[in-house]
Amino acid sequence: MGSQEVSASQDSWKGLRVTVAGLGVSGVSVARALAGLGAAVTVVDGGSGPALQARAAELAEAGVAVRLGDAETLPEGTGLVVTSPGWKPDSPLFAAAAAAGVDVIGDVEVAWRLRGPGAAPWLAVTGTNGKTTTTQMLASILRAGGLRTAAVGNIGTPIVDVVLEDRAAREARAAGTGGERREDDNAYDVLAVELSSYQLHWAPSLRAHSAAVLNLAPDHLDWHGSMEAYAADKGRIYEGNQVACVYNADATAKPSTEDLVREADVEEGCRAIGFTLAAPAPSQLGVVEGILVDRAFVPDRQKQAQELAEVSDVRPPAPHNIANALAAAALARAFGVAPQAVRDGLRAFHPDAHRIEHVADVAGVAYVDDSKATNTHAAQASLAAYESIVWIAGGLAKGATFDELVAASAKRLRGAVLIGADRALIREALARHAPQVPVVDLDRTDTGAMAEAVRQAARLAAPGDTVLMAPACASMDMFTNYNKRGDAFAEAVRELGASA
Repeated sequence: MGSQEVSASQDSWKGLRVTVAGLGVSGVSVARALAGLGAAVTVVDGGSGPALQARAAELAEAGVAVRLGDAETLPEGTGLVVTSPGWKPDSPLFAAAAAAGVDVIGDVEVAWRLRGPGAAPWLAVTGTNGKTTTTQMLASILRAGGLRTAAVGNIGTPIVDVVLEDRAAREARAAGTGGERREDDNAYDVLAVELSSYQLHWAPSLRAHSAAVLNLAPDHLDWHGSMEAYAADKGRIYEGNQVACVYNADATAKPSTEDLVREADVEEGCRAIGFTLAAPAPSQLGVVEGILVDRAFVPDRQKQAQELAEVSDVRPPAPHNIANALAAAALARAFGVAPQAVRDGLRAFHPDAHRIEHVADVAGVAYVDDSKATNTHAAQASLAAYESIVWIAGGLAKGATFDELVAASAKRLRGAVLIGADRALIREALARHAPQVPVVDLDRTDTGAMAEAVRQAARLAAPGDTVLMAPACASMDMFTNYNKRGDAFAEAVRELGASA
């Protein structure tokens, strides 16, 4: 490591001077955990508002020092830097750490190092889109298989907290019952772990039981610097896999997820397992006549296939969501979960809000909220789920271009309503690739803009159409986050219905 080696032993953190970059959810979790293990922790954050000051006061009571308003200077004596996921690799703080010979790691790496003997294995999920849904599906399937699990990482409870909870439960089990599980035992059997490219970048020693990369498309290139660097960070999830590297057999973009599998250094005997929306080949999961089937984890995969679930068990049954379900099923099957648990887990799963969510039908038109479609890859998957669409799109493009998206979706578009700061980029792509599509360009960013967008979309739509908000852009030009954008859309649809 750098100037001070850190092992998985809890004792190794005592006295270590750790600087935590960022006072968000993961930063607070790491700071509390390491301070509790005896580290001397300082949290730094460039902000200084009331919310951060309140968090700083709470951490001070736990013995954590907090420095607000300066995120660039490395505290004197720092032996290790733990970064929150969003901090860019070229941040001045990290340059100062490199100059001082101090390593920078992330919260996932801390969690990995804190696991104790017999720790719960990790089934890991990444990809440009679909990570959260797939991880939640996976957790639902594992629970249906009778396993104690949690969906963690870039989702839900901070992963450091869950790992320490698991470790404490195992130590209590060993001390109290000689290793046997007790009725009140809170140890996990397995964890379903969602990982972003940011988190993978800062987690060099992570080694999952099995892992999946769902898809790859340009995203966060301003952070990673290039598509190649972005893909390489995604591919880190396969390093050291023990049982299965799950990849998207339908992907055509380069590099593909299968390319990342080929480049990974895995444990001997680890298998490459594909998932496809077509009939599966051996060592794949796929779809046959509306049935999700497994030709990977069966006794004779050359001649046998195991039925897992019906397409109708997946909600919503859009193509990209069926792919998510197949990836989740592959990871669960790699862990030994029975076929029936896949079906039961998918039936029990309910997707989060703002993910291709049907809001209402008004005058024969369906209104669907996919505010989570914050990039072109996600929007294209959403648009592919419907035949005749009035598309509400726009926001912050994050450096994206829209020609490929519009060209692929042009035949489905009845109309488009454009909002947000970078809507002109989408308007120009529509003019080039779908000049027949009527476009409404809304030059307003006030709180009533979404209601106007919905009214304009309703004017363009005919019975049988779908008004789909799949913005292909980030939301922060007009809304706090994509959740608030989705809420505004749903409220506008309800108002439309009330006035119909």
